Amino acid sequence: MVSATTEQLIVAGTGVTAESPRSAVSWGAVIGGAFAAATLTVVLVALGSGFGLASVSPWPYAGASATSFKLMTAIWLIVVQWLSSGFGGYLTGRLRTKWVGVHTHEIFFRDSANGFLAWAAATIIVAAVLSSGISSLVGGAAQGATQAAGSGMAGSAANPSAYFVDTMFRSDTPNANASEQDVKSETGRIIAKAIEEGDLSAANRTYLAKLVAARTGLTQPDAEKRVNDVFAQAKDAEMKVRQAVDDARKAAAHLAIFTAVSMLIGALIAAAAGALGGAHRDEGWGYPRL
Repeated sequence: MVSATTEQLIVAGTGVTAESPRSAVSWGAVIGGAFAAATLTVVLVALGSGFGLASVSPWPYAGASATSFKLMTAIWLIVVQWLSSGFGGYLTGRLRTKWVGVHTHEIFFRDSANGFLAWAAATIIVAAVLSSGISSLVGGAAQGATQAAGSGMAGSAANPSAYFVDTMFRSDTPNANASEQDVKSETGRIIAKAIEEGDLSAANRTYLAKLVAARTGLTQPDAEKRVNDVFAQAKDAEMKVRQAVDDARKAAAHLAIFTAVSMLIGALIAAAAGALGGAHRDEGWGYPRL
């Protein structure tokens, strides 16, 4: 029987070789490379966040544009995966115990697999650390989209039948002595219903004009003009809210896609770096021959 340090053992009396019972995964090296990659990832993400905050500005025409910011984010995600995965995979290859009596192709595969496992372990570690931030981002976008979708019904959310009850008891001559709170509440329900439907019906438009005229002393044409102007402003504000939420949704979707692509690149780099580190380990790369 050959030395116990070899990967293949010769079965006594048969001349047949059998694989060593030891696993081909160098878990110590994998865990060490994973922690190194995860640590570097957190450092680079923090650094990228600082650069990103420094490049944007709330002031008009100052700082990077939204398109430039998204492009920088995509590039930085790839850079983060490239550096951290390469570093972790290479350490994994260099730190593993030398395999003796194993074919070169098998060594290449094992080093690549160990580098990939280091990347996978690092990804889980980083995901656990950053999960709260990612969940807040995605959850915020989803919540915003839901709120925008239902914002038109905000006025009748507590009582969906309130608007229809108002129309049932509506008078052709609105009561100018009604309390301000009642008038504003009813007007809010009408506007909310109109925004939900996309337009203010002729009946509601006429009723609101009469109500405004009765409360303000304006003539009917002036009151109708005010109603039209206010409804147009309310509808424009609603569209701006929806647009902002849609932009947030698109940004979250792009971030998810960029992250997935960069992670796939990181997996390939980690596997290649593991093979490179293992080759350097076996060749005694960087050290003089003894």
